[in-house]
Amino acid sequence: MQLPVYLDYAASTPVDPAVLALMTDCLARPELAGNPAALGHAAGRVAQALVEKARAQVAALINARPDELVFTSGATESDNLAIIGVAQFREARGRHLVTALTEHKAVIESCRHLAARGWRITWLRPDADGLVAPAAVEAALEPDTVLVSLMQVNNETGVIQDIAAIGAICRRHAVLLHVDAAQGAGREPIDVRAQQIDLLSLSAHKLYGPKGVGALFIDQAHVRRVAPLLFGGGQERGLRPGTLATHQIAGMGEAFSLAAQRLPVEVAHTRALRDRLWTGLQQMPGVLLNGHVQQRSGHILNVSIEGVEGESLFYSLGELCVASGSACTSLANEASPVLRALGRSAALAQASIRFSFGRTTTAAEVDFALERVAQAVRKLRSFSPLRVAGG
Repeated sequence: MQLPVYLDYAASTPVDPAVLALMTDCLARPELAGNPAALGHAAGRVAQALVEKARAQVAALINARPDELVFTSGATESDNLAIIGVAQFREARGRHLVTALTEHKAVIESCRHLAARGWRITWLRPDADGLVAPAAVEAALEPDTVLVSLMQVNNETGVIQDIAAIGAICRRHAVLLHVDAAQGAGREPIDVRAQQIDLLSLSAHKLYGPKGVGALFIDQAHVRRVAPLLFGGGQERGLRPGTLATHQIAGMGEAFSLAAQRLPVEVAHTRALRDRLWTGLQQMPGVLLNGHVQQRSGHILNVSIEGVEGESLFYSLGELCVASGSACTSLANEASPVLRALGRSAALAQASIRFSFGRTTTAAEVDFALERVAQAVRKLRSFSPLRVAGG
């Protein structure tokens, strides 16, 4: 087995070989040197055809129309464009937004940006299992609410929100719903029509595509328009100007097409791995599950471990690529705000591990991870003055 063992698929995934082959071909073929916006000659039209094929492939995964997708640099940009773009375009109708304390930082910081400019933000706190009750969303709506932003699958705990119920509430109150689906796309079913989602953020590199490209779905019937954040050419309906990266967009399209084909198989594969690891970890005293025991995606398992110090724990797991929270949070070396919002103490939040699995993860790798965690915890607890229940 190759070391270190990679169990951080929620942060980023390896590029699928078929995606890599297509992107390499795009970069190597002289006829694809054209700018997709240069429709006056053959090279530009060939490049544009590849872009539009990819747009259709991405749209198919979420049951959207291709013309409702805007390509971006990733889900972070898509989140910013959705939240700030809607706010700026609709501020005459109201200046109130609803989101949750457990959202990705791209959503949190976009809302804070608006709060500094006079917008009122209602920050919903989930229950101890990480769930935001649809009734709590409805109770937070006000006459001047213009947008609710809630992620489908939490990037740290894997908890799945009831987006369909929340979408129905928002539609009934004529409030737009934005969903960050960076973790959910290709791992859980998404149907923007059935779930009544108005805006949805996507990322390629979470789904075996390249880094640096994503998309934003904008429902043309209910949203129609958001204010752009960047200015320049008229690309992407004027919402995201700049020369399109043909090879990256083609790679995203291929990745999403493969994900649609493999969804049932990959869901079963990751859930089996998650359950295998959790069954083993439960044999150790003082291991606490973070997030709802059932309403969670199969590719993430997040646990807190009592009786150990967080930094020492991760130092002891050098052979494993795992996370203490989101990749963004780890840069700040802080206790996970998501786990703190679920009621974990700062010490327990820092002594937490997020394991995340993908299509190439094996049962042998999961067993190796279980063995290494058990060894590290036993050793650290032998030096610790803290008592662990059942230990």
